[in-house]
Amino acid sequence: MPDGGRLRVVALISGSGSNLQALMDDAAHGQRFEIVAVISNRPDALGLERARRAGIPAEVLDHRDFAGREPYEAELRALIERYAPGLVVLAGFMRILTPAFVVHYAGRMLNIHPSLLPKFRGLHTHQRALDAEEREHGASVHFVTPELDGGPVVIQARLAIHPGEDAATLAQRVLALEHIIYPRAVGWFAQGRLRLGADGRPWLDGEPLMAPIVIDAAAG
Repeated sequence: MPDGGRLRVVALISGSGSNLQALMDDAAHGQRFEIVAVISNRPDALGLERARRAGIPAEVLDHRDFAGREPYEAELRALIERYAPGLVVLAGFMRILTPAFVVHYAGRMLNIHPSLLPKFRGLHTHQRALDAEEREHGASVHFVTPELDGGPVVIQARLAIHPGEDAATLAQRVLALEHIIYPRAVGWFAQGRLRLGADGRPWLDGEPLMAPIVIDAAAG
């Protein structure tokens, strides 16, 4: 951590960066972490402008400029390490990372996923939840492991699916919950309360989490 005890966080993004904004807002209001750099694989990602407006270094590393995943990730890792982070957060980073890259950041990388994991890993989660006639849906924060969206879950927020709801409105409501739980998990990590144990479980306040912490907005 830098002077003052604030955890250095690098955020990886591919899009608008609304979860990035939630993290930056929390960091600006006294949380024990700071976003020290934002890196995108897309030069047109709107989240880069969010970072620039906040005075945070905004870097572009376009995956299309590389011959494959391994050379891209070698450069990405080098770029991340320039900022000496204690934590890397995936905030809508639309790249599948190789096991070697993930293992390097084991216990130091978090992701936010728009479903109640282990349900609906991967893409199009909102429509898939509707198609499956789920009654509840939500979002999960998890430690990143080589298994896609398969890392141990720290915290979830869930809500009730409204009758006749479409994927667009469901996505908006889930996104609002993401903005609550992601800063909370990062804050716990920054405070030293959250870690990934040798047993592969998240540990919070010195105890293993046998199940994720759940914020229940199912009545909303």
